[in-house]
Amino acid sequence: MDAKLNADAAELAKFSELAHRWWDPAGEFRPLHQINPLRLGWIEEVAGPLRERDVLDVGCGGGILAEAMARRGARVLGIDLADKPLKVAQLHALEQQVAGVRYQAISAEQLAAQQPATFDVVTCMEMLEHVPDPASVVAACATLVKPGGWVFFSTLNRNPKAFLLAIVGAEYVLRLLPRGTHEYRRFIRPSELAQWARQAGLDVTQLMGLTYNPLTQRFALARDTSVNYLLAARREAA
Repeated sequence: MDAKLNADAAELAKFSELAHRWWDPAGEFRPLHQINPLRLGWIEEVAGPLRERDVLDVGCGGGILAEAMARRGARVLGIDLADKPLKVAQLHALEQQVAGVRYQAISAEQLAAQQPATFDVVTCMEMLEHVPDPASVVAACATLVKPGGWVFFSTLNRNPKAFLLAIVGAEYVLRLLPRGTHEYRRFIRPSELAQWARQAGLDVTQLMGLTYNPLTQRFALARDTSVNYLLAARREAA
């Protein structure tokens, strides 16, 4: 792994090993399939319809969100540094005949140097907690979005409740995720993420929580940001 890349080789390998399971709605990535309609709906609620807009999905993995946004009529570029999930994403889009989505193996920082102020909407979901320098990714996303455009992040809060629910509960008790998916030390407080966004020139407009009910086995958007949360920010118009 290039030392200059803002990536963790072990993290990339972890998701690459499970790449063939990415589009199995009952497999290891079942929570992503369950939350995808919620996060997609929230993105459009905040930013408006995605149709005919240029959208970037940073850390796209197997393409669950990227493909969904393309189905809404967006012109989507999904980027990731894990080759196997990218190949899965490309194959799935081809099989499903989803137009308007393409994929590239490149980091957010590298793309930002090549294509600043290119995208109307930038999403970076469930990715910041897996890189060595999340603030660098936030800054790259801010560079990539056009003036007046929107940037969306989602990640995990860092507190005892998040440790108990997101790691102990989700990985060991309920087995919603494979063991070892997350490291508590990499969780990010909303105040930290908001600070990085503002330092990058973004205006933080909204925080939204994502909760899980183990009895109904359903996720829901909520005001509770103590575990999973989403953040919306906007680059000032020129």
